[in-house]
Amino acid sequence: MSSETLTLVPYGGLGEVGMNAMTLEISGVRVMLDCGVTFPGGVLGVDIDHPRFDHVLAAPNALHAILITHGHEDHIGALPFLLRAIRPKRDQPLPVYGPPYALKLIERRLEEHRMALPPMIATEVGKKFEVGPFEVEPFQVNHSIPDSTGLILRTPAGTIVHSGDFKIEKRPVDDRPFGHDALRKAADEGIDLLMSDSTNIDVEGHTGEEADVSPVIQQIMADAQHRVIVAQFASNVYRMRAVFDAARAHGRKVCLLGRSVRNHAEIARSLGFLDGVDDLLVEPDDAMKMARHKVCAIATGTQGEGAAALSRLTRDDHPYFQIEEGDTVVFSSRVIPGMEKKVFGLQNDLERKGIRVIHRRTNEGVHVSGHAARGEQRDLIELCKPRAFLPVHGTYHHLKRHADLGESCGVPSLAVENGSVLELTDGVLKKTGEVLSGRVHIQRGEEVDESQLKDRALLSELGHAIVAFVRVGRRFEVDVATRGALRPDIEEDVLDQLADWVRQDLGRADSQDLDVLEDAARRSVRRFFGKKFRRKPLVTVLGLDQSR
Repeated sequence: MSSETLTLVPYGGLGEVGMNAMTLEISGVRVMLDCGVTFPGGVLGVDIDHPRFDHVLAAPNALHAILITHGHEDHIGALPFLLRAIRPKRDQPLPVYGPPYALKLIERRLEEHRMALPPMIATEVGKKFEVGPFEVEPFQVNHSIPDSTGLILRTPAGTIVHSGDFKIEKRPVDDRPFGHDALRKAADEGIDLLMSDSTNIDVEGHTGEEADVSPVIQQIMADAQHRVIVAQFASNVYRMRAVFDAARAHGRKVCLLGRSVRNHAEIARSLGFLDGVDDLLVEPDDAMKMARHKVCAIATGTQGEGAAALSRLTRDDHPYFQIEEGDTVVFSSRVIPGMEKKVFGLQNDLERKGIRVIHRRTNEGVHVSGHAARGEQRDLIELCKPRAFLPVHGTYHHLKRHADLGESCGVPSLAVENGSVLELTDGVLKKTGEVLSGRVHIQRGEEVDESQLKDRALLSELGHAIVAFVRVGRRFEVDVATRGALRPDIEEDVLDQLADWVRQDLGRADSQDLDVLEDAARRSVRRFFGKKFRRKPLVTVLGLDQSR
């Protein structure tokens, strides 16, 4: 029994799928578990979102390390933003611990941001290390990217297990079995808190094995008469390996389409996860000179991203590679919630071109999830036998259902969202407060303020009217333009009417002050649109006084 208290604060990942980041603190020492982003799909121009780190930045020297479980962007992508913000406030650089594959990805990400590398310490499964009062032991999990781990953290307040993103496979393709032994040992010692991935809580049973995808891809390759393009998540090196194996079996060369696919292939080859494929690789322009039945490609763009390789192929916009009627495109992936319209639209466009399109709705075996289904989630709870349970990595719906599963296993469980302050004392977990949380929006590396997004949303909904006027004595010259506010077929007539309307209102204005006149013109435009169209655009007014 311990009277020490461990404080936990999630900044992302609890209340959404993605953007994972949480701090654990004891005796004034904090560690952060993962530091990720989420992708809003280009909504209003935003490329990525990362968590607000106000609470961390308020006490920068309390944070002693960042502990990374694996290399997916929703677990590492926010590191450049946190490191850039915290470095000037700290006495020493902030070390980053993580598996070798994740560290390689982090190095590349920091180089893209032109940032110096912090201390980078490679972790190993089963090899313990210490950060202040935290003893950390990585354990092996199965997931859709190499070097995926969970963490066992032993502290004066008790032992915490963080699953990371996981599933449990009986036949892992990398011959790295799930860490049952490490978890059994920790359970025998006593686990005070389990935190576990909630993503697939609505999927009954157990997630399929990655090994079962390979024969499906083999068969597709055998049946294809022409080129085969496999669209997949770039980080799924195991899937990439299956494509290479099928290509070799059927006499095809492989070209890599998309920067992220090329990056992951390079890192995987350097770390031994993708050995023996060099003789199969061919550049895209050389592949176009080969017979179509001798070519296979691995492409980015499974979610219909406009700039990704698959969308460019569909638009005949790729500089080095083309697809033609009779080729086969395989979506070896899932559709991320919210991206359905883009993905289904892309699939329709491919089919219009005479492309054979294969996806999970036509062949369920082309993809398996990297996240545990409900049966595996129950298995983990029963294996760990924790005194308390905190679901992580999911929307509130996912967290609540996972907490209900924990309760059904006899474990006190708590579903909370980002910003909650939690305390663990003697195996009892409770919420004690809240800190400021939320999202920071990033477009092309720069922060986008909420007010900007509000204006962009209004512009997209209402349109924009621009008024320029010149005052000469008591006479006003007025010019008006709009964007997105009027149909092209009526725009010319309406703008003439609007210019006359504003000119008359300005002539009646009881002021010579330019600011007052600009405000009068703004209100005039809004009245005109409100009366004629029952809606009011955003209005920008530029006035000039030439009377003086």
